[in-house]
Formats: sequence, C-alpha cells, structure tokens
Amino acid sequence: MAKLKIKKGDTVKVIAGVSKGQEAKVIKVMPETSRVYLEGDGIRKNSKHTKPNANNQDGGILKQDAPIHISNVMLVDPSTGETSRVGRRNEDGKSVRYFKKSKEVVK
Repeated sequence: MAKLKIKKGDTVKVIAGVSKGQEAKVIKVMPETSRVYLEGDGIRKNSKHTKPNANNQDGGILKQDAPIHISNVMLVDPSTGETSRVGRRNEDGKSVRYFKKSKEVVK
C-alpha cells in the first residue's frame, strides 16, 4: 500500500464532486479505501433515516459525514493559501512531506 500524502488534521480543498471549492479539516483518513472524512457544514453528507428510540425520541433524518476519495482533495499551503501537490524527501534521516510549489515542509 502506498503512503498517503494527506494526514489527519491537514487542511484540504475539495477539487471535484458535490463539495467542489470547499476548504475543510481532515477528521479521519482511511488508507485501505483511499478515503477521507472532512469536517464542516458545506461538505458532503449522507442522510440516515432513523426510527424513534430511547436515544432519539423524534427519529427522522440525520446528516452524517460522508467519505470523499483522496484523489478529490488537495492540500492547502498555509503560507500562500493555495493548493499544492505534495512530495516526500529525506531530512535528517526522516521522510517529510513538502509542498512542491513553495518547497516548504508540511507542518
């Protein structure tokens, strides 16, 4: 399995799909399916229909975060505010991620 260029806590921009153009923070990364969960109101959600029960007296339709394929998001460089591709290089014997446009290390 290849190393992913996106990690939990990164700020990304959606470049394709229903939520195109939205920026959000990564909540969860699923490397086995190459998908990420993003937080935010403008991000894609799934509708779950629930019956009334002890926890949810009313029941109804609940909105849940939906996974987005990792190819549809791109990392945002905080120094420029623009999206950039990410590469890997060795620094002090460790592999670090860096932005290809600005050559800065991802923090």
